[in-house]
Amino acid sequence: MSLINTPIKPFKAQAYKDGKFIEVSDADLKGKWSVFFFYPADFTFVCPTELEDLADHYDEFQKLGVEIYSVSTDTHFSHKAWHDTSEAIGKIKYTMIGDPAGVITNNFENMREGQGLADRATFVVDPDGIIQAMEVTAEGIGRDAGDLLRKVKAAQYVAAHPGEVCPAKWKEGEKTLKPSLDLVGKI
Repeated sequence: MSLINTPIKPFKAQAYKDGKFIEVSDADLKGKWSVFFFYPADFTFVCPTELEDLADHYDEFQKLGVEIYSVSTDTHFSHKAWHDTSEAIGKIKYTMIGDPAGVITNNFENMREGQGLADRATFVVDPDGIIQAMEVTAEGIGRDAGDLLRKVKAAQYVAAHPGEVCPAKWKEGEKTLKPSLDLVGKI
């Protein structure tokens, strides 16, 4: 069963952000767009390239009113240690959630069975806490923050313009579609 158009489940977790340990909960998401960026583990190989790419685009997400939450089943202590020792991870300004009990990972149905690790997955959550987009890739396939940014813009556009949809490769400012009987068979 797909998680698209379902509300996120309640959670409370410890996180690392801006040199501090903080608590994050589902209540913190209300009223703003959020991205949950799950990855398998700290101190690995594909993960730091993805997290650095996301860090490089973080200001663009912030301009759209989007908060980024990276999540792994490591602890918030591990996130701090990684942040302090890796040049790539040291760029991160967004919240790094520790989920050692797997509550959030399981809430998003993203736990690798029997491994205690999250799959490489991304979820776009609207201001009402409803999942609007998701992507899951295999271990060796890294994600692209630029494409994620495009998807967030499309989700925000569709939310602000009921009755319109964004076609493939849509970019901000380009033409959208208005599904109707007149459009059937004309695309």
